[in-house]
Amino acid sequence: MSLLDQLAEQGIWEEFLAHRLKKGRLTWSTFELADSYVAEERYLPVVERLLQGEGMSIPQKHLVNKMGNGRKRVVYSFSDDEMNVLKAMSFLLYRYDSLLSPNCYSFRQGLTAHDALHQVLTNLEGRRMWAYKLDIHDYFNSIPIHLLLPILHEVMADDSRLYAFFEQLLSDGRALFKGEIIHENRGVMAGTPISPFLANIYLMELDRHFAEANVVYARYSDDIILFAPDRATLEEYIATLSAFLEKYQLQANPDKVRVFSPEEAFDFLGFKCMGRSIDIADATKRKMKDKIRRRTRSLLRWRCRNNVPAEVTVKVLIKQFNKKFYESEDPETLTWSRWFFPMINRMDGLKEIDHYMQENIRFLATGKHNKANFRWRYSHLKELGYRSLVHEFYAASKI
Repeated sequence: MSLLDQLAEQGIWEEFLAHRLKKGRLTWSTFELADSYVAEERYLPVVERLLQGEGMSIPQKHLVNKMGNGRKRVVYSFSDDEMNVLKAMSFLLYRYDSLLSPNCYSFRQGLTAHDALHQVLTNLEGRRMWAYKLDIHDYFNSIPIHLLLPILHEVMADDSRLYAFFEQLLSDGRALFKGEIIHENRGVMAGTPISPFLANIYLMELDRHFAEANVVYARYSDDIILFAPDRATLEEYIATLSAFLEKYQLQANPDKVRVFSPEEAFDFLGFKCMGRSIDIADATKRKMKDKIRRRTRSLLRWRCRNNVPAEVTVKVLIKQFNKKFYESEDPETLTWSRWFFPMINRMDGLKEIDHYMQENIRFLATGKHNKANFRWRYSHLKELGYRSLVHEFYAASKI
């Protein structure tokens, strides 16, 4: 039976919902809505179109802020019903998970980014190693479809109808942008539920090469790190990795390529690691502080233009960053604390961001950077809703 046929089975959808609930991707209220969606079989019109070979509609192209730094990244989406079907499809695509190497950690069944970091640190225990880290530039949207399809054809040799669906979907370079149909190289369309699976499949050969060579190596989507006992061996590994990227027509982001000596802490997935010490990476702190600074200045301009009371403006800033750090109405959104708190065992990064946040709150209140700002005491900031990262970390550690 083709995977496409399975999408028409209500039992499969019930398994899919149970999986999402278990993973924390649904609250009980959203689960009830999703359960009604499945009970009423509202997915069937889209599934029947796929079974008849009609394929998906033209996706919408969106430009969204990238990590709050003002730059934009491109993501794609289909209609709500089509996105739901693609989410269920991505769940069924776990049947190919065993084809992936154990050093690939992104969007795997039973694996997380934290597992990647844990495994790397375990493999490095008691060893002095050089490290090389890179980030693939615009990975999802830059994957050449003419190179991906032969790999996909081999992977899906057991399901020709599923392969035909992907061939049709990926070969169609149309997108809706600002109300017009455009033609472009969409890659595997970042933002769509099936793109992580395709991104994993595309670099299977690279992952397998380093696994079979017993190299300490980990890949999480577009982030790659590898280790070597000396600089000369590291250079050999770098040459091999570069050759793979050239073969697959991918480019490293030059701003995110780093070599770390054995005496240095290395960065991976936003963490800074030295031995068993894990803190927040310098780049992560820098991005968050940039985000705080930009938002503070924007709110200060708004406050001055509209003569808004200081406390009102401060509450807005605090609320926005509390949401970013700790809260999200969308259960699929991984908050900052949920990403970092389970892994770190040092407080330096949290203390630095706390200090910077408090500085900016006081600056927003007074419009100045001077000692008089400390008239806004810490106790008053707490009354306005401020929540210290260090305090919240310790509170979470006791749970």
